[in-house]
Amino acid sequence: MTHLSDRINRLSEPQTIAMARKSRELIAQGIDIISLSLGEPDFKTPDAIKAAAHAAIDSDFSYYTHVSGYLELREAVAEKFRRDNGLNYTAEQIVVSTGAKQSIANVVLSMINPGDEVIIPMPFWVSYIELVKLADGIPVLLPTTIETNFKVTPEQVAAAITPKTRLFMFSTPCNPSGTVYTRDELRALAEVIARQPECYILSDEIYEHINFIGGHESMAQFDFIYDRTITINGVSKGFAMTGWRGGILAAPKWIAQACDKMQGQFTSATSSITQKAMHAAMQMDPASTHVMRDAFIRRRNLVVEGLSQIPGLQVNMPDGAFYVFPNVTAFFGKTDGNVTIHSGTDLCMYLLAKAHVAVVPGAAFGDDNYIRLSYATSDEKLVEAVRRMKEALAKLN
Repeated sequence: MTHLSDRINRLSEPQTIAMARKSRELIAQGIDIISLSLGEPDFKTPDAIKAAAHAAIDSDFSYYTHVSGYLELREAVAEKFRRDNGLNYTAEQIVVSTGAKQSIANVVLSMINPGDEVIIPMPFWVSYIELVKLADGIPVLLPTTIETNFKVTPEQVAAAITPKTRLFMFSTPCNPSGTVYTRDELRALAEVIARQPECYILSDEIYEHINFIGGHESMAQFDFIYDRTITINGVSKGFAMTGWRGGILAAPKWIAQACDKMQGQFTSATSSITQKAMHAAMQMDPASTHVMRDAFIRRRNLVVEGLSQIPGLQVNMPDGAFYVFPNVTAFFGKTDGNVTIHSGTDLCMYLLAKAHVAVVPGAAFGDDNYIRLSYATSDEKLVEAVRRMKEALAKLN
């Protein structure tokens, strides 16, 4: 007889990972699956970053570092924030972790007590709500729609804040919607949150370099909320370093110290070799990321144009990241004679079985009226995936 904790039983497997696993299983059976499920750039890590890792190995930089990362790396991260974002952090305010996911977990587990409320705009990245559940917090979800480009309003936030609210957690650019908040929009949200002195902001900015509408805007730029903002970043998306596992947290010193303490009990520092690679990434000219950004713009346009030609799909034009999040409610109640579609989850399973295209149900991100497609793959695969989807969806009546 097995016995698992209530804690693990409360957690759900990320559907992004689940769909990727199903794709691999079908591929192993010889089926030609096009996977648009994982948010993973198909580019190679830049040579300068790989060279730094090679040098670290050759020089035997293979011992434990400070839990938060070695000092020179944290200083380089702080300089990156000054150079790119106009944010003033010291090395003591920086915690380097094994990916942005761990950075977010550090914050939630360090700051949320049972019964504390965490406001999360929908759609949200899959792990937000699960991490809040892990901390025995209460997720307070704010709905948005494709008609408003999935942006939450200050009025919604104001109505949701209570004396129990401890955190407002969101991403810009957003996974899964590609939404990018402007400076004025961020200020309006910050002004509302600032009125509740016990509420903090977790601003997930991991897609900073994949922004199609100009310079990235950070929530921590506003002096009146700086001391209550935790900035999350990393190297996985902008520098094509998903497997390296390098995340960044910048926060008020007391929060950074708490996260260092938390991380010290889970993993200690991230890989010393990854840290050296991250150091090189922090010192790179941000313009070096534009080649990838420009490719994503082209792919976005390609996918949005193709999906817009499929009757029933409602698509908007994302401003960042590398996802499209179409509304699929027009297909609910339709059938091909064997399968009837009742939800975004049903439609994803139908597309996997009939079109051999793997996408992720919107339920993973809080709204099963949608599905998420990642366009972080080749133009050829994207064109073929859209063609297959159009053909399969046309069979639903």
